[in-house]
Amino acid sequence: MKTNEKMPELLAPAGSREKLITAIHYGADAVYLGGANWSLRAQAGNFDRAGLREAVSLAHQHGVKVYVTVNIFAHNRDLNGFEDYLLFLREAGADALIVADPGILLLCRETVPDMPLHLSTQANVTNKASVRFWAAQGVRRINLARELGLEEIRTIRQAVPDIALEVFVHGALCISYSGRCLLSSYLTGRNANLGDCAHPCRYSYRLLEEKRPGQYFPVVEDKRGTYIFNSRDLCLLLRLPELAAAGIDSVKIEGRMKSVGYVGAAVRIYRAALDYIAAQREAGAAWEEIILPPAFAEEAAKVGTRGQTENFFTAAPSSAAMLYDRMREIQPFAPVGIVRGAEPLLLETRNVLETGDQIEYLGRKLEPTVCTVLSMTAADGTAVRRANPGNLILLTVEPPLDGGAEVNALFRKRSDQQT
Repeated sequence: MKTNEKMPELLAPAGSREKLITAIHYGADAVYLGGANWSLRAQAGNFDRAGLREAVSLAHQHGVKVYVTVNIFAHNRDLNGFEDYLLFLREAGADALIVADPGILLLCRETVPDMPLHLSTQANVTNKASVRFWAAQGVRRINLARELGLEEIRTIRQAVPDIALEVFVHGALCISYSGRCLLSSYLTGRNANLGDCAHPCRYSYRLLEEKRPGQYFPVVEDKRGTYIFNSRDLCLLLRLPELAAAGIDSVKIEGRMKSVGYVGAAVRIYRAALDYIAAQREAGAAWEEIILPPAFAEEAAKVGTRGQTENFFTAAPSSAAMLYDRMREIQPFAPVGIVRGAEPLLLETRNVLETGDQIEYLGRKLEPTVCTVLSMTAADGTAVRRANPGNLILLTVEPPLDGGAEVNALFRKRSDQQT
């Protein structure tokens, strides 16, 4: 790898304090999170002011940057108290603000002109001229629209070499253009553009004819199902070498509202992939020679949710990018616990765990460590055969973990095991 060459930043979701800790543990370079207001994930755990200050401090202790979302499309009423919140974010030490609304951007520039501004994907940047426009407004980093392919990304990069570019590489896709959706407002009164989306694109739909009240007819596309808006999830893991070669500054994982197990598993895989690419470059490999081994795709498939699509990366997506017959795929693995103590091994369970279960420890390396639960003990010393979600148990496994477990690491197990 050339001495002046750097790998893209790995930017992870932190929808709660626990997810923040997990993202840091598994190697995120930066996290993005929101406060109680002005964020496009109002239903996430989010952070009050004290929590946000603590989150920034914790991340900085580990060399991780914190970008705060203020990316709603604001009405006049939404601006009340906004300048005071900006001053708080600067005082708390946030590293950048993520914006979409031009009015919000203007208030950021007027109130905290020293704070870096990043442009949200909600702003729909699809061309090089648009990048130049936003840069002229004081934006330092552009998150490109998800509707762009690799060649378009390369063209933009070449045209604006001095502007930081960010690309979503993993997570949920909106059926609407770059997430600018009104469907939730129409059906539920919850405004997606103010952060309160009810996710109606994941619903199963039926047709009602007005002269036949009470008779519901299925909405069918090629006899495959009725989840007519339900896109598979984005996964550009195997495309990371091409994105790095194109000069992308940051790769971003979606998921502030997803589980801690999802955040940990996704960050872990992408961290390992970026480190693998960097090692290949340092060994002298040309960009076009770098191909991620099959183990990476195998691990990505275990993260679950709605299956995978590369979206617009090489061509416009086809019907194969949709999941028509159900809301989500069958999840092959489930997070079973978080390590709270290493010696002895103390686990906070998140799903049912029984003695005899085969579980996998998710360490720093890509390949998980497979082991079997030999025994479990409650805090009072009582032997436990079955632990329920939320229990704290002392765990003995076979074979023992080589090098022990790390606090905040995850265990998972196959979802088809009997419980």
